[in-house]
Amino acid sequence: MTASSEPAPNNFWQHSPEALCAQLGCKPEGLTATEAAARLARFGPNSDAPPSVEGAMRAILRRLMEPLSLILLVAGVISMLTGDDIGGLIIVLILTLSIGLDTVQEGHAVRAAEILRRSVALKAEVRRDGTFCEVDVEHVVPGDILRIRAGDIIPADALILESTAFTAGEAALTGEPYPVQKRAGPAADADDRSNALFRGAVAQTGEAVALAVRTGRDTVFGAAASALAEAQTPSPFERDLREFGLVIARATLALALIVLTVRVVFGRPVMDSLLFAVALAVGLTPELLPMITTVTLSRGALRMAGRKVIVKRLAAIHDLGAMTILCTDKTGTLTSAQITLAKSLDARGKDDPRAARLGAIAASLGGDRGSLDAALVAGHPDAAEGWTLGGRQAFDFSRRLGSVLARGPGGTRLFVKGAPEAVLALCTMDDGARGAALARVQALAEEGLRCVAIASRPWDGPTREVETEDEVALTFEGFCAFADPPKPTAAAAIADLAAIGVGLKILSGDDPVVVKRLAGLVGLNAGRVLSGSDIAALSDEALAVQVQSADAFGRLAPDQKSRIVKALQANGEVVGFLGDGINDAPALKAADIGLSVDGATGVAQAAADMILLASDLEVVADGVEEGRRTFANILKYVRMGASSNFGNMLSMAAASIALPFLPMLPTQILLNNLLYDLSELGIPFDRVSAQATAQPQVWSMTRLVRFAAIMGPLSSLFDFLTFGALIYLFGASPDQFRTAWFIESMATQILVIFIIRTNERPWHNWPDPVLSVSSLVALLVAMAVPFTPVGTWFGFVAPPPLMMAGIALLVVTYLVCAELVKPFAIRRGPKE
Repeated sequence: MTASSEPAPNNFWQHSPEALCAQLGCKPEGLTATEAAARLARFGPNSDAPPSVEGAMRAILRRLMEPLSLILLVAGVISMLTGDDIGGLIIVLILTLSIGLDTVQEGHAVRAAEILRRSVALKAEVRRDGTFCEVDVEHVVPGDILRIRAGDIIPADALILESTAFTAGEAALTGEPYPVQKRAGPAADADDRSNALFRGAVAQTGEAVALAVRTGRDTVFGAAASALAEAQTPSPFERDLREFGLVIARATLALALIVLTVRVVFGRPVMDSLLFAVALAVGLTPELLPMITTVTLSRGALRMAGRKVIVKRLAAIHDLGAMTILCTDKTGTLTSAQITLAKSLDARGKDDPRAARLGAIAASLGGDRGSLDAALVAGHPDAAEGWTLGGRQAFDFSRRLGSVLARGPGGTRLFVKGAPEAVLALCTMDDGARGAALARVQALAEEGLRCVAIASRPWDGPTREVETEDEVALTFEGFCAFADPPKPTAAAAIADLAAIGVGLKILSGDDPVVVKRLAGLVGLNAGRVLSGSDIAALSDEALAVQVQSADAFGRLAPDQKSRIVKALQANGEVVGFLGDGINDAPALKAADIGLSVDGATGVAQAAADMILLASDLEVVADGVEEGRRTFANILKYVRMGASSNFGNMLSMAAASIALPFLPMLPTQILLNNLLYDLSELGIPFDRVSAQATAQPQVWSMTRLVRFAAIMGPLSSLFDFLTFGALIYLFGASPDQFRTAWFIESMATQILVIFIIRTNERPWHNWPDPVLSVSSLVALLVAMAVPFTPVGTWFGFVAPPPLMMAGIALLVVTYLVCAELVKPFAIRRGPKE
């Protein structure tokens, strides 16, 4: 038979084995080695395309093409071409260090994340040439007959042909923490997948023989993993930084061209005008912004590493601080993913440990070690002491119960445990009592609890293996209720996130009833839970409206999680996603900031921007604070450029047109710019006030323009006052004018950082000593240079004492005015 080149249908579980074999061109006996080799060539290996890894050269070129980097590169080249080799080399060196630090940091993070990745499976057992043998999982092909035992990772999407007490853990795929019963036979309806196995799930109990239907990228796992191959869209921080770079580029080019053109038109020397225009362009360019950004982010990454967080993408630190909504999976993030015994109830629904103790005896002696049995034994670890196994009937998934015959202190008894409907049907009780018991099961389900019924009867005859006919006339002992409880820290962590302006939404593949219960327990709005079927019926526009009023979502497919993320982004939210399953990969990729955890699937870790080595929301809250601290320090440098640096360059441009001489020589401008940049090297180390980290920090060009529109003209106003005082009060010569203004410019530019570094009064929030030292040392050098022999190299002369006193008075007055108008410059608008 010939295999079709197309994969089997997505809903293969609704087709019979015969129909699938006919479509796949195979037989129930399996494939020959020759057929398997041909199919491997046709369908490709049973693996996913590895996530693209950016080479070092490509990473460097990508960073070099950023607007700010291009501005710096052009400014450096022009400086060297016009004779300022030292200034040009300094600019290029700054650019090289910034790009190098960024590339090396991300390279280390990617390699660390790769070490954490988990393999889906290494070997698979298939029937080839009539016998079962082990092959590499990559060599499994559609049409193979698989044998899967407890503990195996399922290597392909497959239809069960035979099964014995088989359950699979699909938490990584669906978020469902409980083992799922799997059996052969036709599906009851479109949502019944009990006869289907999915690649990446884990066999927990029993054994199954299955027909491999879809492999590699055609599997559910592969579809989620394919999200990794999609191009990574720029993050909010990267977009904002690029926009800021374009604004600076336009302003720099416009100002330099205007100054050059006007000076040439007025008959000023062309070469002097060109050198001055280039110096202005360099002075306007925030050379240190890439380095300060990278160093600040790198320090943030180091601090987060100390808190057990691997940062794969540096810009993600800022994005975490800007996050307004965190979407999270349920299992393993909000819950412990460990099933626990929550309640033990007697036949009347009253709390009574007897049912759980009897269930623990049956679990200990019966040999069934599913997660529910493990929870029973953990709840009563000594229950089986004094009891010995006399016989058993293994859990039968078609009957949904199992039995244990045990000898012990109370004589010999038959214990039966299983699904409530199945066990209650075997008990001696009237219809009213049975109906009340089933209603109790429903009420517990609404609390997010799963029930197992326990029944027993005395055994009079000799011990032997239990038969189905023995499971009659049972006494109903009660229910054992199980939960996947929320982590003890979950509710407090969610409250902490809400306090700092980050909302939380649960996006789960689990039952909406369970999700609703969990949402209520952790303090979220549990009044409304949207299910996957609800999401499927909504357009993208309608979904964007609905997600605003719902905090919990259940029974979601992987693509529906990413739809919700995109709907939130369409509302202007900065969205983070925390997940650890295969089904979370598309949402992790779509989110502005993707968070995964150690122990998560390799696909989830590869899709994430950060990996938390401690799966706890408290770590996320710490990371949010770190991101906001990082952005606050970057914003200080940007504000510096918007207030004094930009204002000084505007003043210089105006003075160069109005005055008969250059207000500052090109070399003096470059020295001013170099000392100013050195003074700000301490910014990445500065402390940040609690006020600055209290709410999401976003890069608002409107607020930056407002800040520049207020603080820039204020700086220029005092520059013009300085010009007037130097010319009309002191009658300064050109050299005295340049020297005095150089000193005034340096003092105002450097000292204003202590004003604008905080939204509070400066004496309420002192700077870090590193910033104080870097700023004051640079100021001391600037003050001293004109009075040393070095000053003559730059064309400086020592100003008279009275002139220096006048400059000092202007500087103090400027700083007082800057503090007074600062609240107007930093206030938020009504829609910001």
